[in-house]
Amino acid sequence: MESFKIRASGAGQIMTSPRAKKDKESGKLSKTSETFVQNWLKESIYGHRKEFSSKQTEKGINLEDEGIDSAISWLDLPFVLKNEKSFEDEYFTGTPDLILEDEVLDIKLSWDAFTFPLFETELPTKDYFYQMQVYLHFTRKKKGRVVYVLLNTPEELNKYGFNADYSNVDTKYCIKTFQVDYDVNVIEDLKQRVGQIREYLLTINL
Repeated sequence: MESFKIRASGAGQIMTSPRAKKDKESGKLSKTSETFVQNWLKESIYGHRKEFSSKQTEKGINLEDEGIDSAISWLDLPFVLKNEKSFEDEYFTGTPDLILEDEVLDIKLSWDAFTFPLFETELPTKDYFYQMQVYLHFTRKKKGRVVYVLLNTPEELNKYGFNADYSNVDTKYCIKTFQVDYDVNVIEDLKQRVGQIREYLLTINL
């Protein structure tokens, strides 16, 4: 069986802490981390990834390229193409959206205006912080930005009974960025957790 490595998108899920103080002190994995690892193990055994779908993920997949193009235009970025290169090392795997000369950008599509973080002053999702740390580790950049983009709901998602049109909204209200600075200590913590998970996997009897 292949050695456990964490996808950048899942890095936040393995960094949750157990609730009980004694479990924290003993270095035990949280229930969230254990469930994540057990699903990874099933994927490895059966050769199929766990499927997860929601209206949010469907919009993100359907509008991925449009979201990236919109971010490039609205942020007035220098000429850059969507990154197609996947990275991998002893601990991590991942594919950043945009790699610029001095930073990495990862694009997130909000479902609607009410999930778009218009008033947030800090990155609202911790998982995206860890995801960006892995991307910065791979690309050797010191800073990155998580970019939320608000686009019209595509017609194919009308099945959810919602078809928002933001065409007449000033674009400054449809894009929001959050800077993430590289922290080598976070990467070391992630590496340590990957090692801990590999030890945990050895204790599972099948």
